[in-house]
Amino acid sequence: MSAWVNMLRSHYNWCLNDRITQYSQQFIQGDYCDIRTYGEVSPLTCFVSKSGATGNPWKEDKFDREGKARNPRISAADIQITALPELKIARPWYAQIDSTVLQQNVKRLDTAYKNFFEGRGFPRFKNHSNFTSFTYVMGVKLKGNKIYLPKLGWMRFHNSRSIPDGFTIKACTVRKRQNGWYISIRIEDKAVPEYSAKLLSDHPKVIGCDLGITKLVHLSDGHQIENPKFATNKKAKWTLKIRQRRVSRKVKGSKNRKKAAIRVGRFHQKIGNKRQAHQWKVADKIVSRNVDVIALEDLNISGMMRRSKVKNDNGRFLKNGQSRKKGLNRSISDAGWGELILKIEYLAVKQGKIAIKINPKH
Repeated sequence: MSAWVNMLRSHYNWCLNDRITQYSQQFIQGDYCDIRTYGEVSPLTCFVSKSGATGNPWKEDKFDREGKARNPRISAADIQITALPELKIARPWYAQIDSTVLQQNVKRLDTAYKNFFEGRGFPRFKNHSNFTSFTYVMGVKLKGNKIYLPKLGWMRFHNSRSIPDGFTIKACTVRKRQNGWYISIRIEDKAVPEYSAKLLSDHPKVIGCDLGITKLVHLSDGHQIENPKFATNKKAKWTLKIRQRRVSRKVKGSKNRKKAAIRVGRFHQKIGNKRQAHQWKVADKIVSRNVDVIALEDLNISGMMRRSKVKNDNGRFLKNGQSRKKGLNRSISDAGWGELILKIEYLAVKQGKIAIKINPKH
């Protein structure tokens, strides 16, 4: 599974680089295959693809099964998925990976581009730390405390939450963490109705949530929720300092350095697990109150954690307060406002309540 993650990360980065290169080529050449002769782009005379990926940008047939005309051009994701058999021939070691896993890897990049066009950040190249999972969409079987993963076989696992009767497996994500491998299974039962928000009365009960650092949440009814500060308390900072110092004192590339780094990673995982559990309790405490609407701040968290602007006076750099802001950034990151807001919105939908985001100004 570790080998699969490494190969899938390389494939993801190659597909991203392919799309960036094709876009740059289109941006320079526009609709022309050759700028000097102004020759138009044509699949018969030019290799330039308008779809943003290297490969054949045209469908084999221009009509569907019903005889209706269809767009012969295919998207960048379809081009890269269609080229997967050629990848397995050129790189035979990719044949050991399940085909649906490779397809989901391309769709993962497509989702990143979709988020970018909706106003989020541009897709980034992945490294060992931020690419640790792969996804199945078919072929997964469960039998007691054993699970079958295509191309990997049967293996034992700790079944922390059994699947209720009537549900079918829609997808399975395998994720590598500091202390082992985890499996997340998405299930579906079409007989279960969709959640729907309750109709609001003329005078709905509304509660406002103000997020902070000294206190994690200030509610409009005067109630306050403490901020445990899992990563920024005195004991956690001291432990992290000691363990990171042990890593830096080991010989680079040695096994002892890897062991020390694993201990640092497990400590970060422990902090993250504590924060997640606390956020679920806080979100449940807020949503379970006798209200109809929950108002949340629409915070620009990434902007709040951005570095201070540089102050330059004729070549001399003046103090800009970044050394003090560094501690504030750590406290904001430790509070996890973004994750808390997502959990409140999720639980509000399940309980038929409405969660709205309000401009935090004034």
